[in-house]
Amino acid sequence: MLKTLASQIKEFKKVSLVTPVFVILEVVMDICIPLMMASIIDDGVSKNNIRHVVITGLIMIALALFSLLFGVLAGKTAARASSGFARNLRMAMYKNIQDFSFSNIDKFSTAGLVTRMTTDVTNVQNAYQMILRLCFRAPFMLIFAMIMAFSINARLSTIFLGAIVVLGSVLVYVVSHTFPLFNQVFKKYDALNASVQENINAIRVVKAYVREDHEISKFQKASFNVYAMFIDAEKILVLNMPVMQFVVYACIILLSWLGAQMIVVGNLTTGELMSLFSYVMNILMSLMMISMVFVMLTLSKASADRIAEVINEKSDLNNGENPVHDITDGSVDFNHVSFSYKKESDNYVLRDIDCHIKSGETIGIIGGTGSAKSTLVSLIPRLYDVSKGSVFVGNRDVREYDIETLRNNVAMVLQKNVLFSGTIKENLRWGDIDASDEEIERVCRLAQADEFIRKFPDKYDTYIEQGGSNVSGGQKQRLCIARALLKKPKILILDDSTSAVDTRTDSLIRKAFREEIPDTTKFIIAQRISSVQDADRILVLDEGAVVDFGTHDQLLTRCDIYRDVYESQMKGAEKNA
Repeated sequence: MLKTLASQIKEFKKVSLVTPVFVILEVVMDICIPLMMASIIDDGVSKNNIRHVVITGLIMIALALFSLLFGVLAGKTAARASSGFARNLRMAMYKNIQDFSFSNIDKFSTAGLVTRMTTDVTNVQNAYQMILRLCFRAPFMLIFAMIMAFSINARLSTIFLGAIVVLGSVLVYVVSHTFPLFNQVFKKYDALNASVQENINAIRVVKAYVREDHEISKFQKASFNVYAMFIDAEKILVLNMPVMQFVVYACIILLSWLGAQMIVVGNLTTGELMSLFSYVMNILMSLMMISMVFVMLTLSKASADRIAEVINEKSDLNNGENPVHDITDGSVDFNHVSFSYKKESDNYVLRDIDCHIKSGETIGIIGGTGSAKSTLVSLIPRLYDVSKGSVFVGNRDVREYDIETLRNNVAMVLQKNVLFSGTIKENLRWGDIDASDEEIERVCRLAQADEFIRKFPDKYDTYIEQGGSNVSGGQKQRLCIARALLKKPKILILDDSTSAVDTRTDSLIRKAFREEIPDTTKFIIAQRISSVQDADRILVLDEGAVVDFGTHDQLLTRCDIYRDVYESQMKGAEKNA
């Protein structure tokens, strides 16, 4: 974990190394000030030597100014180093997430990834800044102050050793008991974020079913779980401060009592006692800092482990040693394919799929809910890898291709259509960043989107709100189809992507496909028979297995499932008519 995180310091190594130097110089200045104070009392005030008081006082002022300067520089460089470190951690996670397969993302959950890139990174950033400053300041201050205290009076300084033992024992207890609690807290954070994310994404459904109170109750429960875990941790953490204060006051009382006796018998001067008071505060403040550092490190350790887990996660899908960068055609072969979402599981959602599609064919896919239609087509661009068998595209196993090359030649319009904030043109150019305005308009005409786009005041420069909330479901589907067509793919997959358009528009889209992109292999997943009956062949799936594969007419005569669906839809159409 440490190696993973340390590798992200990168260009901020220099400021990370400079910060401790400034901190140590600041400590040296602070340690020298009590000596000057003792000299003023013993050699200046006691002997009525005003010149010594003035000179030593000026030296103290200079030391204080230098301490301030080094402190400011240390704070500035520490802030820059920790902020840069946090930036690199976020970028490292985000870049790695972009390479994740669907199964990798499922492993962490969306809410969990958001928590790691926000709350966890902030915790590690604060800990790193504390390490650069307090982890160097506290030990050096403790060591230097102890040396100076023992050089003044070794007998009195043994008081500090007892204080260190007491505080060290309390610190060990606090750290050992709070770390497991903090480790659990961040899992509760994931649940809290998941509740918020789900509610916002489905806010229309929540309001439509008047379930606001239910969602508030869910959030309160998740929020209370986080609160309860923090309370349990804080109950232990609060021991730290009262014990620290008790030790500080005990040391001051003992030092005053024993020091006064030594002054009476002449074994200690007033200036030396004042210096010891300064050093006892330095020593105890150092111990307090060390305690704070350990608590912060305990809190951030759980966050650091979670961040390193994301950075070190390897995608399930990778290129081979010599990936192929050229796809000859859009032919697709499923060779006895079986698939399970969980590795080494016999619970297959697809079972022994064996079918072969020629380049340029239009293939319809029909099946009930849960028949794994979407999963089947997701194997073509390697969104998942098969568990058994193989998928061939252009007469080669898809695992032999460079993943980017493969996916650039396979365009998918998924069930859940996604548009991004930006203009219509910007959204469409996801298909081809260099597409001209003429190409954009051409694919929009094929997708039957040009007509409604031109009705907008800004036409193709119309701004799409986040998630495409200012366009209808049917308009969103047609824009997504146009975006896919801009890729000029060898294989086009429409996963129930015309469900929100009327049958006439659906028919026009299919007609445009036949006439304008005859060489592109087309997979059309649909619930309506009318959307696939003109396909060259239709694949009927049931519970992850192929029931039949043939033309519309063939299936009507020999496939009971297909015929039942067809007849039920025809009866429904007649009733509506």
